[in-house]
Amino acid sequence: MSDAAIFDQQAVADKVTGQSPLHHLSSSHKTEGVVLEEVPSLGYLTLRGDANDEAFRAGVHKALGLELPVQPMTLLQSDTVSIQWLSPDEWMIVCPGARCFEFESALHEQLSGHYAVVNVSGGYTMLTLSGDRALDVLYQSTAYDVHPRHFGTGKAVATTLAKATVFLRRPDDGKWELIVRRSFADYCWRWLVGVC
Repeated sequence: MSDAAIFDQQAVADKVTGQSPLHHLSSSHKTEGVVLEEVPSLGYLTLRGDANDEAFRAGVHKALGLELPVQPMTLLQSDTVSIQWLSPDEWMIVCPGARCFEFESALHEQLSGHYAVVNVSGGYTMLTLSGDRALDVLYQSTAYDVHPRHFGTGKAVATTLAKATVFLRRPDDGKWELIVRRSFADYCWRWLVGVC
């Protein structure tokens, strides 16, 4: 186990109420063929380490129950957690907010040597786009090629949405996920509502 000092950043619901960065807006917006929703209160961890180290990969698998994605622009997921490749030595882990400390602790227990796990939950939120016209909305919002021939299920990239940086993910055929910085959440939401 690591000597890292970690603590549970999740607010105790009966003592402190947290707010999503979009608490002042509706949590969903529906138009013909498009559903835009925020998924608040998720946990976000950044993980850094050596993907060539077998012990590192095994530790991640034991802690999260998923293999470490080592191919560029890939997303692996289970019912409770997802891991997105960000660079050859960096990944974004997304999980239920209430379990973030559990996963962070498990990573520290299973990993050793040179690695880093940082809880960045306060800095992000997730928006989802679904519906028959979701792709049309993305065509008008990002310069990245999101055509299904190029952007299949299980792909994830860092790109822009209008003028904001986002992590764009396609977990399945019917849904797109956009992880946005808290400070750009309002801007991204209003942009997408305007395009819808």
